[in-house]
Amino acid sequence: MRNHLSTQAALVHGLAERVRIQSLWADSEDSLAVDLLKFENRELPKTEDWLIEFLETLDVLLAERRVDEAMEALDKGESLAREASKKHTLSPTALITLQTAIREQRQRLADQLAETTSQSSTRGVELRSSVLALKKIGDGPRAHSLLLNSHHQKMQSNIHNMRSYNAGAYTAALSQLVFSTIAQAASDSLAVFGEEPAYSSELVTWAVKETEVFASLLKRHVLASSAIAGGLRVAAECIQICLGHCSLLEARGLALSPVLMRLFRPSMEQALSANLRRIEQTSAALAAAEDWLLAYPPVGGRPSTSSSSLSNATVLQPKLTGSANRFNSMVQEFLEDVGPLESLQLDGLALEGVLQVFNSYVNLLVRALPGSMENEEYLEGSGNKIVRMAETETQQMALLANASLLADELLPRAAMKLLPLPSRMDEQPRRASDRQSRLPDQREWKRKLQRLVDCLRDSFCRQHALELIFTEDGDIRLNANIYISMDDKAEEPEWFPSPIFQELFIKLTRVASIASDIFVGRERFATVLLMRLTEAVILWLSDDQTFWEDVEGTKPLGPLGLQQFYLDMEFVLLFASEGRYLSRNLHQVIKNIIARAIDVVSATGVDPYSALPEDDWFAEVAQIAIKMLSGKANFGNVEQDITSPTASSIMSHGSN
Repeated sequence: MRNHLSTQAALVHGLAERVRIQSLWADSEDSLAVDLLKFENRELPKTEDWLIEFLETLDVLLAERRVDEAMEALDKGESLAREASKKHTLSPTALITLQTAIREQRQRLADQLAETTSQSSTRGVELRSSVLALKKIGDGPRAHSLLLNSHHQKMQSNIHNMRSYNAGAYTAALSQLVFSTIAQAASDSLAVFGEEPAYSSELVTWAVKETEVFASLLKRHVLASSAIAGGLRVAAECIQICLGHCSLLEARGLALSPVLMRLFRPSMEQALSANLRRIEQTSAALAAAEDWLLAYPPVGGRPSTSSSSLSNATVLQPKLTGSANRFNSMVQEFLEDVGPLESLQLDGLALEGVLQVFNSYVNLLVRALPGSMENEEYLEGSGNKIVRMAETETQQMALLANASLLADELLPRAAMKLLPLPSRMDEQPRRASDRQSRLPDQREWKRKLQRLVDCLRDSFCRQHALELIFTEDGDIRLNANIYISMDDKAEEPEWFPSPIFQELFIKLTRVASIASDIFVGRERFATVLLMRLTEAVILWLSDDQTFWEDVEGTKPLGPLGLQQFYLDMEFVLLFASEGRYLSRNLHQVIKNIIARAIDVVSATGVDPYSALPEDDWFAEVAQIAIKMLSGKANFGNVEQDITSPTASSIMSHGSN
């Protein structure tokens, strides 16, 4: 007992005073392994002097940062401690001392490795070796975090040292730095830690965080200014660069593209809005000084991505007014810039934006029609935009040419790359399905454009119909007195269509002539325009309650008034039929109007059919009127006065 206590006292004293005993195995790098082997192959001595030597040697190895040897010594020391615990070859105090020393020295080694890993000069193989060593001594979570932090620190240092480039160069350099660093971190993590779920999860979380920091940096230095200025093309190119670098990580199991798309989408939506607002404002500014004369688009502007498509577009490009040409070119560029951003799913939003700016432009065209200021409530969301009036009918037809060409041809052609076509051979079925669900149907989108054109056309027809129906003083020219007063005259009237319907025919003839020059190849639009203009006048007559109240009033329509009314309606039917713009609706409305007028006369006790000439008479008079009003009449062989071209017909009817 006395000897044992003396030995323990010496051991504690030596450890406390850090007594350095010359070790036989510290003279060379191989002595540690040899002595440890001796410890394993022989019985532990009853004295514990070897413990002091072992701890001193371990301390020297750590001081000299001989990591591999220190790790081997620690492993051997733990093995000896376990054996001593089983065989009770060490006293409890000595065993506790050994275990405590090993634990403390292991922590010391871990701190050294952590310090080495955190240094900016530690890279490549040295970094992976330090992290692997830290993992081997049992501090894997810390090792992995230090590995990721080391890559983060180096990346931040390189970002701060980046020079100021233009937007594209800065984006490319920054994107390559960030995603190549993430790729290297992923490789190091896999090499050291394998595919352990805990470390893989931490890697993904770290990569997402780094991507978010990168996106924030890019938005602040590039996308924010581009979005505000409406620089959609610059923003789109930057995002394409980022997505390209980001996609290279997918092979490593890091799908960061959705993160980028989520972070970039608000900026791109802002850029879209700014671009659309610029289109709207530019169009409005040009409309304020527009001459409303059709011309081919000016040469220049952004070149198309395809030389063949450029040549075709030049050949097929129709005439538009100045503001419409500029509107078209801006929308073309806008959709071209949005095309590459399909991954951000902004194509549907872009097409809706095109509808909005086209609606705004059509409102400008409506405001350019004389008389539109009196119908201000009709223009929803038009604002207080100053627009130069289209005074002449040719100018007003140019408004219709602008809208119809944009809606029928130019805008749909530009949107083809975004609209979901029936078949796309280069698309996967699932991707095609996503596009179908996200984008509007092509036909429905075109119908929306067409409805906006219809609004302009209806405004045009409404204005010209009102010019015929009302005088400049606001009096109604198409009133019941025209027909009621005829039966008060003693003499036989000279049968000819009423002045208002003569003017309607002349106006329609003039509009048709202008339309034949403007709507070349699109005769259908001109036909519908003439049809709607005719319907506008006749429908007003059909729905005018004041007119019918007067006709059916105390002094109702008489036989002569009925005949004149019948002639006017047959005149409209004839010239609309010959002009090929007689719609079924117009034909039915006129027949209903005639029937109603006949009922009015019948209600007075007069047989209307006995008072009316044969249908051939109305057709002959209407045909003569058409020839006279169009300047094609030739009555040289007729003896009677041309101011009463139907006298013979009337006399013939009277004898019957």
